[in-house]
Amino acid sequence: MSKAGASAEAARVNKVERTTLVVPFVERVRHDMERADIHTWSEVELIRVETDAGVSGWGETIQHYTWGRVTDTDAVVGQSPFAHMWRDDLGAGLQMALFDVAGKLAGVPVHALLGAQVRDHCPLSFWHHDTSPARYEHEARVAVELGYTSLKIKTRPWWDVHETLRRISDATPDWFRIDTDWNDMLIDVAHALPVLSALEDEFEKIKIFEGPMRATDVPGNQLLRKQLRTPTAHHYGQVPAAVAMGTGSTDRYCDGFVVNGGVSAIVEAGRGAETAGMPFFLQMVGTGLTAAMCLHLGAVLHGARWPAITCHELYEHPLLARRIEVAGGLARVPEASGLGVDLDGDAVERYRVEAADHSLPRRLIHFRRPTGVSVYCATGGYRSVWWDYFGTGTHPVYERGVSTELLADDDSAEFADLYRRATERGPVLTTDQGVGQALR
Repeated sequence: MSKAGASAEAARVNKVERTTLVVPFVERVRHDMERADIHTWSEVELIRVETDAGVSGWGETIQHYTWGRVTDTDAVVGQSPFAHMWRDDLGAGLQMALFDVAGKLAGVPVHALLGAQVRDHCPLSFWHHDTSPARYEHEARVAVELGYTSLKIKTRPWWDVHETLRRISDATPDWFRIDTDWNDMLIDVAHALPVLSALEDEFEKIKIFEGPMRATDVPGNQLLRKQLRTPTAHHYGQVPAAVAMGTGSTDRYCDGFVVNGGVSAIVEAGRGAETAGMPFFLQMVGTGLTAAMCLHLGAVLHGARWPAITCHELYEHPLLARRIEVAGGLARVPEASGLGVDLDGDAVERYRVEAADHSLPRRLIHFRRPTGVSVYCATGGYRSVWWDYFGTGTHPVYERGVSTELLADDDSAEFADLYRRATERGPVLTTDQGVGQALR
């Protein structure tokens, strides 16, 4: 063993620092993130692991999204980072920081610690949470300007999906692709098949249907897959891998996967998918640190051929000294030691807080159908109330001419009454034409 190798192996963690940041989303997407109750993704816990060799590593946890928060830092103090970096149970930020410092100590990029490199550029996709057709059109234009060749959209029954796809298709070059994520909103094969068949016939830029219907309905998904030309995807692990992959390509219940979680879980899932010859998206949401970690994983996993979702472009600042450049939908895998990226210290100080405040003013989500029916939901219940309400199939899972808006509190008695009823009883169905002032 070389002296450098022996020195790296001998290094021990002597300190772990935790810093809370709130990194705002860019203004053009802020209201959508607030409406969807995911503005809390702006809270970042920055982890710095220091070793007695004078080398430090960095990681981050998106506190209200990431697969695992950091709960115990004492477990790694006094230990070699190499001994613990594969432990998913340590949480996202700490695990990432251990890989970063281990790579720096060894003098190699993180991907060299993960396996044999199979690509030096990884596909990345642009992403934004569900929004109006007009805003998705704008996001697609931004994606093209930033070097992306694909956009993954959230398709929802409370937006006119057809109009969204039409506007994105018309606004982008012929080579641009659209991946649609339904989050099971088409419910079952009886609802999903006619919708998806019509959309794939009309919009050739659609390349993947993710989560079109409930993943646990294996026979339904198998039937859907056989009837569509467009590949379908589900999250890895929603059903046993052997069931998802089948005994061959003819009886699989999807064509590929979404893979996320800790490093060990991702590598295990990636290897499993590769064994079956199935591609996958890497889905690792965060700022530039998480995006860099995603690139290292994509560099060693053969199946990471579908464009990864990192969402780092939606933050006001990536926390990096230099933006991760994207050209032709590809980003270069960092080759410097560790994560291979440098933090922007000024940005860290600018976004540092003692405690994150995610409070928002009172608002209503207003959904309109072309029939004249309106549905109101109080913000703060988007996942637990809004999703459950539409997941029952009470309203059509796909309907043209629908729209949704975010209503501010105009201090009127009408708004106060609607907000009270929506808070106490859940979504309120009316035939009124709306209240308050819409946020544009």
